[in-house]
Amino acid sequence: MTNPPAWLRSWLALAAGALLPLAFAPFGFWPLTILCPALLLWCWQEGSYKQLAWRGWLFGVGMFGTGTSWVYVSIHTYGEAPVPLAALLTLLFSAGLALFTSLQAWLFAHLRRHPYHDALVLFPALWIVSEWLRGWFLTGFPWLYLGTPHVDTWLGAWAPFLGVLSISGLCCLCAGALVMALQQRQYLSRVAVIIAVVITSSLLLSAIRWTQPQPAITVALVQGNVPQQLKWDPEYRDTTLALYASMTQPLWGTQLVVWPEAALPVFMDDISDWLGTQEQLALQHGSTLVTGIPSRQQTAGGWHYYNSMIALGYGIGSYHKHKLVPFGEYVPLEGWLRGLIRFFDLPMSAFSAGPRYQPPLQAGSWAIAPLICYEIAYPDYTARQAQIANMIITISNDTWFGRSLGPHQHLQMARMRARETGRPIIRATNNGVTALVDHDGNIREQLPSFETGVLTGSIEPTKGQTLFSIWASWPLLGLALLLMLAKRHPQTP
Repeated sequence: MTNPPAWLRSWLALAAGALLPLAFAPFGFWPLTILCPALLLWCWQEGSYKQLAWRGWLFGVGMFGTGTSWVYVSIHTYGEAPVPLAALLTLLFSAGLALFTSLQAWLFAHLRRHPYHDALVLFPALWIVSEWLRGWFLTGFPWLYLGTPHVDTWLGAWAPFLGVLSISGLCCLCAGALVMALQQRQYLSRVAVIIAVVITSSLLLSAIRWTQPQPAITVALVQGNVPQQLKWDPEYRDTTLALYASMTQPLWGTQLVVWPEAALPVFMDDISDWLGTQEQLALQHGSTLVTGIPSRQQTAGGWHYYNSMIALGYGIGSYHKHKLVPFGEYVPLEGWLRGLIRFFDLPMSAFSAGPRYQPPLQAGSWAIAPLICYEIAYPDYTARQAQIANMIITISNDTWFGRSLGPHQHLQMARMRARETGRPIIRATNNGVTALVDHDGNIREQLPSFETGVLTGSIEPTKGQTLFSIWASWPLLGLALLLMLAKRHPQTP
């Protein structure tokens, strides 16, 4: 094969990144989770440290530029930023995230030693560490993890064992094997063994029942479909309260009724009497009501505002969101950015983070792991919350995403969290995607988006633990770091 010019490898790296989001929801062409990394690995096989870092950055720009294009909707449509400014901020966002894949490529260039080792050991290990780092650094952005589309494939059986990052690593292992098979015929037998081991181990893991379903409970999810432009308008507040009260009236008697994130756009202490009425109705009918609502607490240091979830009626407990969304719920460098454009002054963008460790909510005798919006994207955080619970409730307001890829990707990540933890997930949103997901990550019921409606059904709480719920990503991360830093022979690029 003729060695292609460096510029062609750069363009192919960009194309591979731009195509990869087609593997995720709503498209679902999961083979790209192997083909795109394979193309990237091929682009990394020749070149200097700087050239590989550049190609890694281009791959990231392509991946985040297409896969997180919903950021533009949030900035332009709801942040009211002009089109050129919204496009610029979206590009800067993608370019910043692409630094992680650039660092990944730079490390690959420094640590490579032999094509076989680089493709089948170093490449998967680096991908695992890079995704974990991206999900941790500066509160993290755990979006577009390579393993997420495999919630519906045979590789998904690894989720309750070692989590989504292990599936990302296996995708890269298969990608490396594909590259070796195409380039080095002497490795064909080894590559065949690797693929056979991956398939066989996945099938064996799929036979393990990590958690045990319990008797089903009835559930009703209320999707209010309140327009984002009106949600925080004080004059529309009473209309919103009346909407949720009227939609819930025929649902009393259902064991668990759930309203979405910030369904009630007013501080909890301002409507304590109204909430008391809803609680009495829930108690009279044997129901638990869980809702999202802002709350506040006054301390010696001043007021603290929280994005909260509370349980009423036959339920008890409250939860303050811990993983906050930058710019949506708090503003980094607030003293510099507040007031520059409306996007930096969005309603409710001055929240405080809740404590890292909070007890679960209770619904009758069942423990509920509460997660608000963006938090469901974090594998390790979700695992810790679910460890002492029987089910997961995630409430969200995906109106910020508009009619983009965001809501579909968000639901897909929630489904992967169900597979990792072996817990069913109840997902209530303002305008979609509202769904009931079983402990294997399958969607049992789902409401159409952008419609006002109620989703009724049942879910089975579970007992027992998956291995991932107990250990999270730490064993896998440790193994990946050991493989990365194993003694090597120096090589000059």
